[in-house]
Amino acid sequence: MTTTKQPLPSVVSLEEWKLALDQFLVKEKALTRARDALSAERRKLPVVKVTKHYTFQGENGPASLLDLFEGRRQLIVYHFMYAPDWNAGCEGCSWVADAMTHPAHLYARDTSLVMVSRAPLEKLNQYRSRMGWAYPIPWYSSYESDFNHDIGVTTAEGERHGVSVFIRDGNAIYRSYFTGARGVEYLGSLWTYLDLTPFGRQETWEDSPEGWPQTEPYGWNRRHDEYDV
Repeated sequence: MTTTKQPLPSVVSLEEWKLALDQFLVKEKALTRARDALSAERRKLPVVKVTKHYTFQGENGPASLLDLFEGRRQLIVYHFMYAPDWNAGCEGCSWVADAMTHPAHLYARDTSLVMVSRAPLEKLNQYRSRMGWAYPIPWYSSYESDFNHDIGVTTAEGERHGVSVFIRDGNAIYRSYFTGARGVEYLGSLWTYLDLTPFGRQETWEDSPEGWPQTEPYGWNRRHDEYDV
């Protein structure tokens, strides 16, 4: 029996490995600082007011876009590709949903996270059960609503995935950000979701506009059952 040698990166001494790693980490830290600067620029983006009324179907019945905030200031909507005539949700969107975790840490930063799809609620619930998604991320149906079309994730070419971010001032709702395609690939971490929002992580090291809510880093986060929210 002939065995094929499996490929490996270059094998070097410990000293050579440490040197190569140190040189790489310089570039990696530079990328982190560049991402921090980009997130700061995102927090300063202008917003556009949402003037149209939308009705969604959720576990507790009909809901407005304002209801999706659940009383919090910020809302992140993951546009999960699931057309009304599909038999299952999008594979890639299912990957994103697999990476979602307990939202209590987002709630502690006054931020809600929901998923929205065009398929009827019954289909969404059936697919959630199939996937075994037991975490409490609300999933709303925008069936028979213009929401997906107006947001730009349902077009004549078909369905698109993406993430929209909204912020409210009382009952007034504003859209602050959208990304799609590979822009959603790095999401899943609670930190990266917060980075999408106007208020960011709300920590004192961030370059945010004056008056933005901020606290010391690592002093606010708790175990998800220890928050008073």
